[in-house]
Amino acid sequence: MDIFTIEHIALATGIILLLIGIWGMLTQKNIIKIIVSFTLFDTGIHVVMVAISYIKGKTAPIIGESVTKENAIDKIVDPVPHALVLTAIVIGLGVTALMLVYALNMYKHKKSLDITNFKELKW
Repeated sequence: MDIFTIEHIALATGIILLLIGIWGMLTQKNIIKIIVSFTLFDTGIHVVMVAISYIKGKTAPIIGESVTKENAIDKIVDPVPHALVLTAIVIGLGVTALMLVYALNMYKHKKSLDITNFKELKW
């Protein structure tokens, strides 16, 4: 049995991205670096979800010549995790854009991207 299959590599890559993202969010002081770390964390979650939902020997949930209605339950993967990942990608893009707008406003207000320069609760 080969331990380095594509699903194991994808799962390991996703976990590494998760760890790098968490480390960056907790240790960085520059708001842009924190946003990039959040994006890495978000991407890691997506990769892990897709890697976990992969089933060897099964195909995409498309009814056609190779998959008929009668044998579809045995030959296709569950499409829900992939649909959730697509939705999460769109939501992550919106959250990242919002964070970048906040970073731009912070820079306009204080001329700094260092989060230690922001002590007040309001702008």
